[in-house]
Amino acid sequence: MADERTEIEAACRDVLDRFMAALNAHDADAMDACMHFPHVRFAGGNIKVYESAGSNPMDLFQRLRDEDDWRYSTWRERELVQFGGNKAHVALSYTRFRGDGSVIGVYESLYVLTRVEGNWGIQMRSSFGP
Repeated sequence: MADERTEIEAACRDVLDRFMAALNAHDADAMDACMHFPHVRFAGGNIKVYESAGSNPMDLFQRLRDEDDWRYSTWRERELVQFGGNKAHVALSYTRFRGDGSVIGVYESLYVLTRVEGNWGIQMRSSFGP
């Protein structure tokens, strides 16, 4: 069980690291490569389902820049809290930063990652962030 946990945790961290790099680069294709579809996002009191790659609303970046001067985000904590052979729940938090390096906010989330055809990806995100 410890070996399985270590393997799944490493795979999830890899996906999450690639996702954050893609997010900060505003790279929609790279973000899509880290997700499985349909993809569910529950944030700001709204549930959105992205049916396929290319349906992730990229206007989010401009809105965050306009509203808060958002420039980049980083993971604060990531903890594998539950897992099975093909699904993992990762409790995490992330920080959003302005261009001057000041903190916009820290947000708690729960991500569900799944292994589909041997590849791990983010299937669902529930966040207390906007």
